[in-house]
Amino acid sequence: MFFIIKEAFKLIGRAKASFILSLISLSISVILITASVMLIQASDYLQKKIKEDININLFLSDNLPREQIRGIKEILMNRPYVKSVQFISKDEAAEIFKQETGEDFNKLLEYNPLPASYSIRLRENYFQKDTLNQIINSLSEIPGIDDISFSDEYIFNMISTLNDVKKYVFIITLIIFIISIYIVYSTVKLIVSSRFEELETMKLVGARLFTIKMPVILNSMISGTLAGLIAVGFFILFMSLIDNYISKINFLGTGGYFYLVFALILGPVLGFFVSIISLRKLTLKI
Repeated sequence: MFFIIKEAFKLIGRAKASFILSLISLSISVILITASVMLIQASDYLQKKIKEDININLFLSDNLPREQIRGIKEILMNRPYVKSVQFISKDEAAEIFKQETGEDFNKLLEYNPLPASYSIRLRENYFQKDTLNQIINSLSEIPGIDDISFSDEYIFNMISTLNDVKKYVFIITLIIFIISIYIVYSTVKLIVSSRFEELETMKLVGARLFTIKMPVILNSMISGTLAGLIAVGFFILFMSLIDNYISKINFLGTGGYFYLVFALILGPVLGFFVSIISLRKLTLKI
């Protein structure tokens, strides 16, 4: 094992330019892959928050008896797509209007023109456009509901934009990932080519395939580990710069430690698998 470790570090000295290129490529790859995971989770988090904050307002006809108002609530609660129901009285509606606009129509009118309403929130799995249209039509058929307010176009545009962001993040990450794998693959091939005579000699003296391959694999894992450490340093600096915002963004979890561990592990794992692929055709045949 000592021989393998010694040979792995010797390879760094023999191919410094290739090692540095591989390190830079892996570092960029680890940073971008980790960042893409963060962005995808952030997008999912924002979608969930948007959906949780969406209200469908059902305005009731005037002068409905209390029994019918309670009956409408029971109907709504029994619908499978309804998550919660909140009743807003005419007086509460007037107070909300005053807080949002700063205007008090009671100074001009002797009556309250705002209707009582139910504000409902839907379960997350019902936020498809066709499904929502069916839900709106179903709600409008309930006796006693005079009008329905729901800004669907804005909501669907927001969700569509977030889905597009995730799609482009996937594509960019995949491209960078392929490029980094190719560079590491080429680096390993270059190392093997530079040691051709030495490897042939090792075969002649009866060296095992494990002894021949392992220094190269360990070299790639060292490069990956350093790349992981560079990525961790980058994210620690990044998180320290946005520390004031992290406490307000719950999708990062407990200080974003998951992403630091993910970046630290990703580097050597990438190095290991790429080197395994690169050395798959290396045999003991002379």
